[in-house]
Amino acid sequence: MKNLEQVAWTAVVLLALTGCRKTNEEPEPALSYTSVSDNATAEDYFNDMLVQVEAAASDNGLRDVDDACSPTVTIDTIAMPHTLVIDFGNTNCTAANGRLRRGVLAVTFTGRYRDEGTVITITPQDYYVNDHHVEGTKTVTNMGMNTDHQPYFNVTVDGTITATDGSWTATHHSQRVRTWTAGSDTQTPLDDAYEITGSGNGVNRNGLAYTVMVTNVLHVQWGCPFITQGTMEITPQDLPTRTIDYGDGTCDGTLTVTVNGYTFSFTIG
Repeated sequence: MKNLEQVAWTAVVLLALTGCRKTNEEPEPALSYTSVSDNATAEDYFNDMLVQVEAAASDNGLRDVDDACSPTVTIDTIAMPHTLVIDFGNTNCTAANGRLRRGVLAVTFTGRYRDEGTVITITPQDYYVNDHHVEGTKTVTNMGMNTDHQPYFNVTVDGTITATDGSWTATHHSQRVRTWTAGSDTQTPLDDAYEITGSGNGVNRNGLAYTVMVTNVLHVQWGCPFITQGTMEITPQDLPTRTIDYGDGTCDGTLTVTVNGYTFSFTIG
């Protein structure tokens, strides 16, 4: 009996890995990880946006981008709000970590990233990551210092991710608190680290709604495009909750998913 269960579970995972779009009449398998995959990809790509903005802007303007995929950066601090345009070009460039990017990140900001009250809005324009079309907005508001004297930010994302071949689109919404836990007292970004808490929701590529809750703080750090540690729960409509574990801090894009007692791993693409 156990062997039969393992065979059935393997079949479900293989079906999920194909990423095929189902018709509206076909129910999503109870153990499918489509919502997890779509949410993880969106989390990854929208987190990476802020990293690119931080890499292109210093406390008084611009700095060189320490990346093999260096964009053209244009800044206007006369207009209010100020504007920053990060242009990766019309064809894919390959970053040092192997990530492909093309298109533009258009940014408005009301002040320095480090200043309380500053609002930064990032809007992708014809922007692609690993050939996925990324659309929407990300808004970051500097809330000042928390009780531990660490800078923290309210972060809101409303976006979509579209498949490389245009066959599906998944939506992503999140409300997070991003706490600057290391590196805020230096001018280099190389030692920056953050912790993230909050919640969200979305609709996966098959049209199924889901909710998201961070259950153990998520960790991100400079130089790694992935969340490296922490857990969250994703609950698709009318299906069991999936528990996602991002690992022990290693920057490898690998996470594990547990649902109904089964656990499996996959790597963000």
